[in-house]
Amino acid sequence: MNRVFGRGTGALGTSWRQSVIRAALAVVLLGGLFWALPIRRAGEQHGHHVEHAPPLDPFEKAGITELKEGQRGPAFRLAFLNGGEATLDTWNDKLVVLNFWATWCTPCTTEMPTLENLWRDYRERGLVVVAVSVDRGAPRTLIEPYLTNMHLTFPVLLDPQMETANAWRVPGVPATFVIKPGGEVIGLAVGLREWDSKEMRALLEPMLPAVGSGALRLESR
Repeated sequence: MNRVFGRGTGALGTSWRQSVIRAALAVVLLGGLFWALPIRRAGEQHGHHVEHAPPLDPFEKAGITELKEGQRGPAFRLAFLNGGEATLDTWNDKLVVLNFWATWCTPCTTEMPTLENLWRDYRERGLVVVAVSVDRGAPRTLIEPYLTNMHLTFPVLLDPQMETANAWRVPGVPATFVIKPGGEVIGLAVGLREWDSKEMRALLEPMLPAVGSGALRLESR
């Protein structure tokens, strides 16, 4: 009885030791496999390092194409809708947002309220929005109701034959140029923009000719 029991116990001990050895080998193999797998760390996706894109500059954030330094726009002399004439030199000491538009242009109509907001917020600080209508023949019966219905108050010039638009190489409307005080053309936007956005304000505010005095006036109110 004891011998039978003794033999059984020996067989059981041998089987148990083999099981322990197999389990230990499995742990080692699994550990090696784990360390061989690619690990996703911060800044990586799918096991590959992600290169961080360079931060956008103020022009890019606002959606404006920055032009080379020293650019000057062609001279022009255009009529105001309500009489009189103006040239670009009329606003030589201002930050000019020169917008080419038309009453039939849906994107123009969409962005007009943002141009009006920009004009109202910064007109006392040296910014002027100048809107050049390229409506063929400059029909007053069409343009005047448009301006009234849109509640637009900034200066409007007429380019009925698109001579000025062509001279400025306007590819389509709306097209808007940003012109620093002194006449240097520094930026262009083709297509509608949100002209009163936080990004646009951040771009334009440092260019205002009367930032200091404008700030004082606002604080004194």
